[in-house]
Amino acid sequence: MAGEIPDLVAQERTGTGKGAARQARRDGMVPGIVFGGDNDPLPINIPFNELFHKLKAGRFKATLFNMKVEGHDDVRVICRDVQRDIVKDLPTHVDFMRLRRTTKINLFIPVEVVGEENCPGLRKGGVLSLVRPEVELVVTAGDIPDHITIDVSGLNIGDSITISSVDLPQGAKPTIDRDFVIANISAPSGLRAADDEEEEVAADEVEAIEVNDD
Repeated sequence: MAGEIPDLVAQERTGTGKGAARQARRDGMVPGIVFGGDNDPLPINIPFNELFHKLKAGRFKATLFNMKVEGHDDVRVICRDVQRDIVKDLPTHVDFMRLRRTTKINLFIPVEVVGEENCPGLRKGGVLSLVRPEVELVVTAGDIPDHITIDVSGLNIGDSITISSVDLPQGAKPTIDRDFVIANISAPSGLRAADDEEEEVAADEVEAIEVNDD
């Protein structure tokens, strides 16, 4: 289970329609709606600054939130749509869907690296490159992992870890079908530079031989 699901605090919006929505915006709020589940749709207002900050952080539509509305039970939600002003590109309305524990959703799950102290490639001066610090998975709302773990203890320089070699949580699967790379051990910059120089020297020697043959 995810250790911390970020809170999203909202207010119940009294009144519906364009008039109430315009008033909410004048008050520095963004109107929205929470729908789905076994309850009726709930009109809400979210402070503009808080919503704007979360939107700027990225992946807003792929983040699970714990919505808190006074007078209502906390509920897990995920954003399904953000309407924006066509000129200013600022949020004007937002839709959230309530999630049951069995609901399947796409979320970005952080990658945790273990085994670095026992990695032969790192001992030789190799560099660990975390190609994907997060991996997008299809998970159930009631069983969201904190992270997925990759073990680099057996990797040498030039080796990599792909998604197919990772033990994923029960019921989770990648959103990408191909076997993509998550991390690799690359040669240190000094060694790469030396290799490049050797390749250049070899190429010059070949050119010199070809010129002499002519």
